[in-house]
Amino acid sequence: MATKAAAAVAVDFTRIYTSLGLGKGQLHSEIIRKLLTRVIETISALQAFRKRNSEAQRLSVQYAGQPTTVDLSHYRAILKNKTVVDEAEKTLREFRPVTYDVSAHVKAIETFEAKAVEKAKETEEKIDIELKELQATLANIEDARPFDQLTVEDVGKAHPRIIEVVETMVKKGKWTVPGYKEKFGDLNLM
Repeated sequence: MATKAAAAVAVDFTRIYTSLGLGKGQLHSEIIRKLLTRVIETISALQAFRKRNSEAQRLSVQYAGQPTTVDLSHYRAILKNKTVVDEAEKTLREFRPVTYDVSAHVKAIETFEAKAVEKAKETEEKIDIELKELQATLANIEDARPFDQLTVEDVGKAHPRIIEVVETMVKKGKWTVPGYKEKFGDLNLM
Protein backbone atom coordinates (compact mmCIF):
# COMPACT_ATOMS: atom_id res chain seq x y z
CA MET A 1 0.00 0.00 0.00
CA ALA A 2 2.84 2.38 0.83
CA THR A 3 4.41 1.56 -2.55
CA LYS A 4 1.29 2.72 -4.41
CA ALA A 5 1.20 5.95 -2.43
CA ALA A 6 4.87 6.56 -3.15
CA ALA A 7 4.30 5.81 -6.82
CA ALA A 8 1.41 8.28 -6.91
CA VAL A 9 3.60 11.00 -5.43
CA ALA A 10 6.53 10.25 -7.78
CA VAL A 11 4.56 10.46 -11.04
CA ASP A 12 4.96 13.79 -12.86
CA PHE A 13 1.75 13.95 -14.87
CA THR A 14 2.55 17.25 -16.57
CA ARG A 15 5.81 15.84 -17.94
CA ILE A 16 3.99 12.72 -19.13
CA TYR A 17 1.33 14.70 -20.96
CA THR A 18 3.82 17.04 -22.61
CA SER A 19 6.13 14.18 -23.66
CA LEU A 20 3.17 12.38 -25.25
CA GLY A 21 2.14 15.52 -27.11
CA LEU A 22 -1.11 15.84 -25.23
CA GLY A 23 -0.51 19.26 -23.73
CA LYS A 24 -2.84 22.10 -24.74
CA GLY A 25 -3.98 20.73 -28.09
CA GLN A 26 -0.55 20.34 -29.72
CA LEU A 27 -1.63 17.30 -31.72
CA HIS A 28 -4.79 18.90 -33.04
CA SER A 29 -3.20 22.23 -33.92
CA GLU A 30 -0.50 20.50 -36.00
CA ILE A 31 -3.06 18.48 -37.99
CA ILE A 32 -5.27 21.52 -38.48
CA ARG A 33 -2.26 23.62 -39.56
CA LYS A 34 -1.31 21.05 -42.23
CA LEU A 35 -4.90 20.79 -43.38
CA LEU A 36 -5.29 24.54 -43.68
CA THR A 37 -1.99 24.84 -45.54
CA ARG A 38 -3.18 22.40 -48.21
CA VAL A 39 -6.53 24.13 -48.49
CA ILE A 40 -4.89 27.55 -48.84
CA GLU A 41 -2.47 26.28 -51.53
CA THR A 42 -5.33 24.84 -53.56
CA ILE A 43 -7.49 27.92 -53.18
CA SER A 44 -4.66 30.27 -54.17
CA ALA A 45 -3.86 28.18 -57.28
CA LEU A 46 -7.52 28.20 -58.31
CA GLN A 47 -7.83 31.94 -57.68
CA ALA A 48 -4.73 32.65 -59.80
CA PHE A 49 -6.14 30.52 -62.61
CA ARG A 50 -9.54 32.23 -62.34
CA LYS A 51 -7.89 35.66 -62.43
CA ARG A 52 -5.89 34.83 -65.58
CA ASN A 53 -8.99 33.38 -67.21
CA SER A 54 -11.19 36.40 -66.44
CA GLU A 55 -8.45 38.78 -67.67
CA ALA A 56 -8.18 36.85 -70.95
CA GLN A 57 -11.96 36.91 -71.39
CA ARG A 58 -12.10 40.64 -70.63
CA LEU A 59 -9.40 41.39 -73.21
CA SER A 60 -11.12 39.19 -75.79
CA VAL A 61 -14.43 41.02 -75.33
CA GLN A 62 -12.67 44.40 -75.37
CA TYR A 63 -10.85 43.71 -78.63
CA ALA A 64 -13.85 42.05 -80.27
CA GLY A 65 -15.87 45.24 -79.72
CA GLN A 66 -13.37 47.48 -81.50
CA PRO A 67 -13.91 48.33 -85.18
CA THR A 68 -11.63 46.51 -87.60
CA THR A 69 -12.04 48.78 -90.65
CA VAL A 70 -10.26 52.05 -91.37
CA ASP A 71 -12.22 54.90 -92.97
CA LEU A 72 -9.64 56.19 -95.48
CA SER A 73 -12.06 58.68 -97.07
CA HIS A 74 -12.12 60.54 -93.76
CA TYR A 75 -8.32 60.86 -93.81
CA ARG A 76 -8.35 61.93 -97.51
CA ALA A 77 -10.73 64.75 -96.61
CA ILE A 78 -8.61 65.93 -93.67
CA LEU A 79 -5.01 65.48 -94.88
CA LYS A 80 -3.45 67.62 -97.61
CA ASN A 81 -0.83 64.98 -98.49
CA LYS A 82 -2.87 62.37 -100.37
CA THR A 83 0.16 60.15 -101.09
CA VAL A 84 0.42 59.21 -97.42
CA VAL A 85 -3.20 58.03 -97.49
CA ASP A 86 -2.58 56.17 -100.78
CA GLU A 87 0.44 54.38 -99.25
CA ALA A 88 -1.57 53.49 -96.15
CA GLU A 89 -4.40 52.14 -98.32
CA LYS A 90 -1.93 50.09 -100.38
CA THR A 91 -0.33 48.71 -97.20
CA LEU A 92 -3.72 47.78 -95.75
CA ARG A 93 -4.80 46.09 -99.00
CA GLU A 94 -1.60 44.03 -99.18
CA PHE A 95 -1.64 43.14 -95.52
CA ARG A 96 -2.22 39.45 -94.81
CA PRO A 97 -2.51 38.48 -91.15
CA VAL A 98 -0.10 35.84 -89.96
CA THR A 99 -1.72 32.79 -88.45
CA TYR A 100 -0.15 31.29 -85.42
CA ASP A 101 -0.51 27.76 -84.18
CA VAL A 102 -1.87 28.23 -80.67
CA SER A 103 -2.50 24.53 -80.12
CA ALA A 104 0.63 24.31 -77.97
CA HIS A 105 -0.69 27.11 -75.73
CA VAL A 106 -4.14 25.53 -75.57
CA LYS A 107 -2.56 22.20 -74.71
CA ALA A 108 -0.47 23.84 -71.95
CA ILE A 109 -3.60 25.48 -70.54
CA GLU A 110 -5.50 22.18 -70.64
CA THR A 111 -2.57 20.43 -68.95
CA PHE A 112 -2.46 23.09 -66.25
CA GLU A 113 -6.21 22.82 -65.77
CA ALA A 114 -6.00 19.02 -65.53
CA LYS A 115 -3.19 19.26 -62.96
CA ALA A 116 -5.14 21.84 -60.95
CA VAL A 117 -8.24 19.65 -60.94
CA GLU A 118 -6.17 16.58 -60.03
CA LYS A 119 -4.42 18.40 -57.20
CA ALA A 120 -7.77 19.73 -55.96
CA LYS A 121 -9.18 16.18 -55.91
CA GLU A 122 -6.10 14.88 -54.08
CA THR A 123 -6.38 17.68 -51.57
CA GLU A 124 -10.07 16.97 -51.13
CA GLU A 125 -9.33 13.29 -50.44
CA LYS A 126 -6.56 14.18 -47.97
CA ILE A 127 -8.81 16.69 -46.24
CA ASP A 128 -11.61 14.12 -45.98
CA ILE A 129 -9.21 11.59 -44.44
CA GLU A 130 -7.78 14.14 -42.01
CA LEU A 131 -11.26 15.34 -41.07
CA LYS A 132 -12.26 11.75 -40.27
CA GLU A 133 -9.12 11.37 -38.17
CA LEU A 134 -9.83 14.65 -36.39
CA GLN A 135 -13.43 13.62 -35.73
CA ALA A 136 -12.22 10.29 -34.33
CA THR A 137 -9.66 12.10 -32.15
CA LEU A 138 -12.28 14.58 -31.01
CA ALA A 139 -14.63 11.71 -30.15
CA ASN A 140 -11.82 10.08 -28.14
CA ILE A 141 -11.20 13.33 -26.29
CA GLU A 142 -14.88 13.84 -25.55
CA ASP A 143 -15.29 10.24 -24.36
CA ALA A 144 -12.13 10.29 -22.24
CA ARG A 145 -12.34 10.54 -18.51
CA PRO A 146 -11.40 13.87 -16.98
CA PHE A 147 -7.83 14.21 -15.73
CA ASP A 148 -8.90 14.46 -12.10
CA GLN A 149 -10.65 11.07 -12.34
CA LEU A 150 -7.57 9.19 -13.58
CA THR A 151 -5.85 6.84 -11.19
CA VAL A 152 -2.23 5.74 -11.04
CA GLU A 153 -3.32 2.28 -12.17
CA ASP A 154 -4.96 3.77 -15.31
CA VAL A 155 -1.78 5.63 -16.21
CA GLY A 156 0.28 2.51 -15.49
CA LYS A 157 -1.90 0.42 -17.80
CA ALA A 158 -1.60 3.01 -20.55
CA HIS A 159 2.19 3.38 -20.15
CA PRO A 160 3.81 0.46 -18.26
CA ARG A 161 7.23 2.16 -18.45
CA ILE A 162 6.09 4.68 -15.84
CA ILE A 163 5.39 1.89 -13.34
CA GLU A 164 8.83 0.39 -14.04
CA VAL A 165 10.56 3.74 -13.44
CA VAL A 166 8.65 4.37 -10.21
CA GLU A 167 9.36 0.84 -8.91
CA THR A 168 13.06 1.29 -9.70
CA MET A 169 13.10 4.63 -7.86
CA VAL A 170 11.38 3.06 -4.82
CA LYS A 171 13.84 0.13 -4.79
CA LYS A 172 16.76 2.57 -4.86
CA GLY A 173 15.21 4.71 -2.16
CA LYS A 174 14.76 7.76 -4.34
CA TRP A 175 11.76 9.68 -3.10
CA THR A 176 12.19 12.81 -5.15
CA VAL A 177 11.59 13.51 -8.81
CA PRO A 178 14.61 14.87 -10.68
CA GLY A 179 14.22 18.58 -11.39
CA TYR A 180 11.40 19.10 -8.87
CA LYS A 181 13.43 21.15 -6.37
CA GLU A 182 14.90 23.29 -9.14
CA LYS A 183 11.45 24.07 -10.48
CA PHE A 184 9.42 24.42 -7.28
CA GLY A 185 12.08 24.92 -4.60
CA ASP A 186 12.75 22.97 -1.40
CA LEU A 187 9.73 23.06 0.91
CA ASN A 188 11.37 21.10 3.78
CA LEU A 189 11.22 22.85 7.14
CA MET A 190 14.33 21.17 8.45
